[in-house]
Amino acid sequence: MFRETLAIALILPALSFAAGGGGSSAPKPSETTKSCVDGKVWDRNSKSCVSASNSALDDDTLYGAVREFAYAGQYDNAQAVLAAMSDQHDDRVLTYWGFTHRKKGDFETGMAFYRKAIAQNPDNILARSYMGQALVEQGDLVGARRQLKSIQASGGVGSWAETSLHQAISTGATYSY
Repeated sequence: MFRETLAIALILPALSFAAGGGGSSAPKPSETTKSCVDGKVWDRNSKSCVSASNSALDDDTLYGAVREFAYAGQYDNAQAVLAAMSDQHDDRVLTYWGFTHRKKGDFETGMAFYRKAIAQNPDNILARSYMGQALVEQGDLVGARRQLKSIQASGGVGSWAETSLHQAISTGATYSY
């Protein structure tokens, strides 16, 4: 137990806890979270906030904005951008629908989106981590450990998804991003 705790204590500072599945570092605040509201995203070309639904921004750019809004706790803005994304069945989109609904207090809807994301991509370790953290919040440590084992089986050993869920199971504290 001491070794596990020590390993986590040494690993955690090296990892930047992020809401995104695209990387292990937290998104840096940009003009999107500093200046844009109501589903708008910063467009570097026009140097202004543009509507996510009416822009020529690609889904990867929009996904980055969702990730940034989620990390900043701006869940309504994240959902507005999610709604503008072209592929609503993409497991990354489903994962963030789940995350934002859960963080806004709608546990059941969040869990439904996590299940859809995992059905779409069983190796989506971020969805599994967020689902596991939700289960920790509900006191279901058995279910959370099941998600942790699935993350490990999917090659997620040492990832932010695994580490954050392991920490949540160990401490009962989950992450707001």
